[in-house]
Amino acid sequence: MLLIYSYKKTKRLKYTFDTIFQEFLGIDYQITTDKNEFLRYQNSKMNYSSNPFSQEIFFCSNELLFETDIINHEIHFVEYEGINAFFPVYNDKSKMPFDVFAAIFYLLTRYEEYLPYKKDTHGRFIAKESIAYKNGFLNKPVVNIWAYKIRDILLERYPDISLKKRTFEFVPTYDIDIAFSYRGKGLMRSLGGYFKSLSRGDFKNIIMRTKVLWGLETDPYNTFSYQINLHKQYSLTPKYFVLFAKYGPYDKNIPISNRRFQTLIKHLADYTEIGIHPSYASNSNNELLKSEITNLSQTINREITFSRQHYLKLSLPTTYRNLINLDIHEDYTMGYASEPGFRAGTCDSYMFFDLDLNIPTNLRVHPFSLMEGTLKDYKNIAPDNAIHHIKQLVDAVKNVDGTFITLWHNQSLNDNIEEGKWRKPYEEMIQYILSSDDNINKK
Repeated sequence: MLLIYSYKKTKRLKYTFDTIFQEFLGIDYQITTDKNEFLRYQNSKMNYSSNPFSQEIFFCSNELLFETDIINHEIHFVEYEGINAFFPVYNDKSKMPFDVFAAIFYLLTRYEEYLPYKKDTHGRFIAKESIAYKNGFLNKPVVNIWAYKIRDILLERYPDISLKKRTFEFVPTYDIDIAFSYRGKGLMRSLGGYFKSLSRGDFKNIIMRTKVLWGLETDPYNTFSYQINLHKQYSLTPKYFVLFAKYGPYDKNIPISNRRFQTLIKHLADYTEIGIHPSYASNSNNELLKSEITNLSQTINREITFSRQHYLKLSLPTTYRNLINLDIHEDYTMGYASEPGFRAGTCDSYMFFDLDLNIPTNLRVHPFSLMEGTLKDYKNIAPDNAIHHIKQLVDAVKNVDGTFITLWHNQSLNDNIEEGKWRKPYEEMIQYILSSDDNINKK
């Protein structure tokens, strides 16, 4: 067991140590505030305070983990092994030149998203406003990198310390925003589609819509058989997030009463896990969110326990509190729409800490690293060039034995329309992941 000295034991401190030592590294630990107990202890130990006692492993602390308020700290940086780390400390006895535990807490809790910030058109925190983007480490899972550095420091002094064996994991996930392009939308929406195409002179779309509605062609967004075959081929276990909501300006899936849509969801639920994709409208309406979860649960006859927000609308802590109140135990929203990378500084799941209430919660956050829409719509990267960018993210996660979660949409996997050109880089990504490591845990 690792004994850690700190002058004060706080909820923030325990949460951070639980995440790093127990979850990421698998090290049993105990905190003591008793200096004499610490000095007498003969096994593995470290000191997290403002000054060392003698020759023990010492990490110099600042005050962030001992505070209870949310304060707009002036953030300073120090370069550490090629990364702009923050919360520098000025004690040459410290094993690292910054308060690594405070920095990890700041990133995991999304501390900066509790402070006043500039929002995009959908009310979201802007990736380019984050300290990670501004300081060049958004594309690095720095929390995992720093956790491994802490591990190495401990192992150097205590080579027999017991550690968790970590394995790289790949979790493909899909958002079903619009299950079908033409089918199941009802008479008025179909007529509206025809008139819209006619006004644009888009006769190709008119012909395709007619063929699909007459059963002569497969709906271009119906790529689910392809997905199922792909998962079987590579022994993958995906997760699906279904928009199961009333029609609205930003919520345009098939009506939840449509039998074809219900049959599709039930079919997917037969072989994989289904989660809720809370609608744009329900993000600010808890009763509507409850209704969406209930309706989806009744459709697949299964409890709904995980989610990802439509449009990745995440407002902390409100969004997560709403999910917790409705017995959602896991969320996969943590990522940016406009930039790939690691919004919370990590590729691994962790428990949500509510900064406003200053308490850990029972909601597990699963960060995703890559969404195809980011490359396609925000970065304007051509499909043929995408694999280069994808490989960099995969390698970053593999280097820390982390979890690589991707977000793809069913319409992007069609091989007949412009949107579907993203099928090829998707297959290339899977092949790259599986060909370069024989010890992958495919979830």
